Amino acid sequence: MIHQTIKHYIAEHNEELISIRRKLHSEPELSWEEYNTTEYVVNYLADIGIACRKTKPTGVIGELVGGKPGKTVALRADMDALSVDQLTEDLPYGSKEPGKMHACGHDAHTAMLLIAAKALASIKEDLSGTVRFLFQPAEEVATGARAMVKQGAMEGVDNVFGIHIWSQSPTGKVSCTPGPSFASADIFTVRFTGRGGHGAMPQDCIDASVMASSFVMNVQSIVSRTIDPKQPAVVTVGKMMVGTRFNVIAENAVIEGTVRCFDPSVRDHIEEQLAIYAKNTAELYGGTAQLEYIRGTQAVINDTESAEHAQAVAAEAFGEDALYSEDPTMGGEDFSFFLDEAPGCFALVGSGNPEKDTQWAHHHGRFNIDEDALPTGAEL
Repeated sequence: MIHQTIKHYIAEHNEELISIRRKLHSEPELSWEEYNTTEYVVNYLADIGIACRKTKPTGVIGELVGGKPGKTVALRADMDALSVDQLTEDLPYGSKEPGKMHACGHDAHTAMLLIAAKALASIKEDLSGTVRFLFQPAEEVATGARAMVKQGAMEGVDNVFGIHIWSQSPTGKVSCTPGPSFASADIFTVRFTGRGGHGAMPQDCIDASVMASSFVMNVQSIVSRTIDPKQPAVVTVGKMMVGTRFNVIAENAVIEGTVRCFDPSVRDHIEEQLAIYAKNTAELYGGTAQLEYIRGTQAVINDTESAEHAQAVAAEAFGEDALYSEDPTMGGEDFSFFLDEAPGCFALVGSGNPEKDTQWAHHHGRFNIDEDALPTGAEL
């Protein structure tokens, strides 16, 4: 009966759900700048009688204590936007902030969790246990979840659940597969140092651009020749900065990239190999290299019992046909840091609809969601 009550409540508040999402979409705030969004969430929760507190510098933790004893379950939504220009023209609720956009769906996540909170507050006396609402900042820079954990977000939590809108799957579909879901996501920087000089006198120089180019060409063999092919892994060089002028041999070169995988031992191995490749490449040409390796998000590994529970709930709510199994993605998600504290899982809610032009990839300037997915996410 509670499920049906929630379903009807969310359906009755669908216009409000859409309105909240559109407001947040038009007023995007970047990671650690979500001050207005934080205030909006605090005021909304206060209006519906849910106690809450701010985390520093942004973010909100709300808590609803049910009328019956039970477990404490945390529900998480991220709030931050991206440094992306909105390319969709004439969108009535388009971003008002040039160079900033909700290009990943976090506006939808926040709106869905607010309406979910309102629905749960309406059945507070019949609710068993406690629901903790985590409105998280700074997911896009992979530091928000850790900051919330340090500020007590997961104290006493028995289970934690999160949702992500997913434009790659059709609206209304739900995936929550046990096991690997999102990869760990790390950042590496390699600084090569040579000896600069005149472009006409290479014999007097050590060319950093040659070192960097050689590294880029060879580093892929870490994956192709040192890792078990059954272990997914990605090493991507996304940025190279080298040289100052067409006729000057470069003294310095800086390469930046990312590493994605699921297995912690593979992660350790790649970090070690990057240092070896950088050092040996530099020495081959007479230069030096320094590696900086920053561990970002950990892999999101869905707890089997939690994921199967989420599947059962989704099947009951939306029918067996709504369920599908999404392959693990090499994308990163700092929801992983909540899973370090309690068992849980991370579900994907389809929002792709070519008829509404909502099939664009996440982080694209034309990204948008089919708002018919909003009640699915809120109810789940």
